[in-house]
Amino acid sequence: MLRHNGMICSMSRTEVPYDNACAETFFSTIKLEMIYHEHYKTRAQAQSAIFEYIEIYYNRQRRNAAIGNIPPCEFRRRYYGKLVA
Repeated sequence: MLRHNGMICSMSRTEVPYDNACAETFFSTIKLEMIYHEHYKTRAQAQSAIFEYIEIYYNRQRRNAAIGNIPPCEFRRRYYGKLVA
């Protein structure tokens, strides 16, 4: 299916999940900090809340230990000279 749609699989070989570690960490964080604490009545309500968490809180306010305890937007601004809106 991937090949049919002109895509390349990004996973490494079976049982070697290292390239997926960042995504797994992010999904664990969002579940623990947000999703498990809410009950969404509709899919649209959940999508809106997740978008707000990522764009407003996670990228702009939440400090990330892996990048010097600063938010990702601040990291990009300092080290790449890009202000992310």
